[in-house]
Amino acid sequence: MTQAKVIVVGNEKGGAGKSTIAIHLVAGLMSAGARVAVVDLDLRQQSMGRFFAHRRAWLDAAGQAAPMPFNPGLGADGAALARAGDEDILARFDDAYDLGRAQADYLVIDTPGGDTAVSRAAHGRADVIVTPMNDSFVDFDMLGQVDPVTLDLKRPSLYSETVWNSRKVRAACDGASIDWVVLRNRLAPVEARNRRRVDERVQALSRRVGFRVGPGLRDRVIYRELFPFGLTVADLSPVIRPVAMSLQHVAARQELRALLASLNLPDLVSGETIAAE
Repeated sequence: MTQAKVIVVGNEKGGAGKSTIAIHLVAGLMSAGARVAVVDLDLRQQSMGRFFAHRRAWLDAAGQAAPMPFNPGLGADGAALARAGDEDILARFDDAYDLGRAQADYLVIDTPGGDTAVSRAAHGRADVIVTPMNDSFVDFDMLGQVDPVTLDLKRPSLYSETVWNSRKVRAACDGASIDWVVLRNRLAPVEARNRRRVDERVQALSRRVGFRVGPGLRDRVIYRELFPFGLTVADLSPVIRPVAMSLQHVAARQELRALLASLNLPDLVSGETIAAE
């Protein structure tokens, strides 16, 4: 590849797990041997940026080595930039986007939980849009509206329209298509009636607006437990082990591999599609 494949993690609803998915995608891709660049467009929160700052600090303190992503950055003070006008923010994004695409195999962009000009710009440049959603009708409402009496799907909702417009922008720009993958995130371990209802509506909406449904990450303690160290289950090894290992960590690693496999991303090392083991 001469330029990075662009993966945008987006959902206009906050709390859907965008940053968690983004950092795990980055770590999983790096563990597969890919060069990864990151851009954090959540200017006030900067969860992904802090995560990789913690990663560098922990690795240095532990005397260990692990791959780091290239972060072209949008500026030293994200909160100040968030108060700037759209024109300034878009100019910073353009610079970071060009640097990231030129120096990596994958560019992963984490977006804020809201509709902003820079988030729309990122969506319009995506090769893959990854949308995590919690397993509830609260999160589904951002994708599609249901009848309050029958729960039948009525129409696509706000974020679906955003992705539809992004696809039109991308097609008009260079004729390329955008692959949209919705991840069922933070699934409860026990099957429930509400979960089945949500699944039926997600599948119906996927046929209507054209997204694929992929596996997300379950609500596991290990994902939260490793965050302060800037590490993920993809980084754990006999020497990188800040917490006690268990069989649940093995299951979490398989879960991350299944997530990567669902995106149909080429493996830069083998030239084959990344697949779950």
